[in-house]
Amino acid sequence: MLGAMVLLVVAIGIEVVATSLLPKADGFRNPGWTLAVLAGYTVSIWLLTVVVRNVPVSVAYAIWSGLGTAVVAVIGYLYLDESMSAVKAISLVMIVGGVIGLNLAGAH
Repeated sequence: MLGAMVLLVVAIGIEVVATSLLPKADGFRNPGWTLAVLAGYTVSIWLLTVVVRNVPVSVAYAIWSGLGTAVVAVIGYLYLDESMSAVKAISLVMIVGGVIGLNLAGAH
């Protein structure tokens, strides 16, 4: 189970990088960045399929999508000049709380 969670964290990291590169892909008009984005998503999804051999898909996907969303939002704020309102920040905290709750519920 620990190995699966490590792979899940790696999958999330790769997906976050790929998503953060989307602006550089310029609507898939920039072939190099487009290839990087598609490769990142491909590897991330492949790792997720490996993870769900050992972790329930509902838990794995909730962690993958929830934490990925939260980290991309933070990266958007810090590096991509996106706004961060109080409502957005509270919503991100709620996403992370939900992921933690699902993970704890799936662990039993």
